[in-house]
Amino acid sequence: MRSVAEPGVGIEVCGVVDDELVGAFARLHPQLSSSPPPDAAALERIVGHPANTVLIARDGADEIVGAMILVLFPLASGLRAWIEDVVVDEAARGRGIGAALNRRAIEIARDAGARTVDLTSRPDREAANRLYARLGFNQRNTNVYRLDL
Repeated sequence: MRSVAEPGVGIEVCGVVDDELVGAFARLHPQLSSSPPPDAAALERIVGHPANTVLIARDGADEIVGAMILVLFPLASGLRAWIEDVVVDEAARGRGIGAALNRRAIEIARDAGARTVDLTSRPDREAANRLYARLGFNQRNTNVYRLDL
């Protein structure tokens, strides 16, 4: 499914792992994280997982210039949504691609009946944090804990 959310930007739900997707994640993931990018097998697990919706953004030249994962999961308090691994290619930033990805994720979550959409963003990602505020996300007064396994 492909939709155009911003002029010249196409957002689509990724349903197939191919060489193009593997190459795009190999290029984009290091711009987001120091962890190794997912290989084809990992992407198959991610794309194929029933809780995940992998969104990709294509520019006017039909190149993948951004990606994110929307996770939908049922809890006792209702269906929840979580946005993870949002990345837009450095060369394509400032053109509304991150906003388009997030708007499509919010639309999918709303259509599925999610009660909320959550995400985290490091404080040093200033542009991303400004984007999330513009999109209506509110910073929560909470502690985030992690246990490394």
